Amino acid sequence: MPNIIPLDQVDPALVEALLDRAFGPGRHERTAYKVRDGVEPLAGLSFAALDDNDMLAGTIQCWPVALTDPEGRPHPLIMVGPVAVLPEMQNDGYGKALMLAMIAAVQAGGGVGLPQVLIGDADYYGRFFGFVAEPTQGWTLPGPYDPARLLVRAENSGILPQLGMLGPWRG
Repeated sequence: MPNIIPLDQVDPALVEALLDRAFGPGRHERTAYKVRDGVEPLAGLSFAALDDNDMLAGTIQCWPVALTDPEGRPHPLIMVGPVAVLPEMQNDGYGKALMLAMIAAVQAGGGVGLPQVLIGDADYYGRFFGFVAEPTQGWTLPGPYDPARLLVRAENSGILPQLGMLGPWRG
C-alpha cells in the first residue's frame, strides 16, 4: 500500500528525476506545460507516493489554471498532472492512490469546489474518477492535443463555458 505524503515534503530534485524517468526527454515541450506555464503547483493538492521502503514511487501535481471564455472572462479550474509513477512500478496502484488522495483533498475543500481538468486516457480516468471529455470539446489549448483526451471532472459540468482557451491562472 502506497504511503501518500504532501509533495512539498520531497526534495524537488527527486521529483524532477522521477518525471524525467516517467515521461522522458522533451516532457517540457508538451502542451500541458504550456497550459500551466508560470504558475506554482497547489501544495494542498499535490502529493507523493512512497513505496514500502519510503522511496519515491510516484507524484501528482495540481495547478491553478483558467478557461478564458470568448468574452475574456477567466473561469478558474484545477489542472491535474502530471500523474507520474516510476516505469517499473506502474500498474501497482500508485497512480490510483495519488488520484484518490487528490480527489479527497478537493472534496475536503482544498480545491474550493473547482472543476478539475487533465489530459489523459478517457477510459481510465472516466471509469475510476469520473472525468469526461464531452464538456471540453469547444475548448482550445496553447499547443497540440487530442480533444478526446482533454477531460474534466465537475460537480455540475453545465456551469462550464462551452468555448474557451485553457491557460495559466493569472488572477
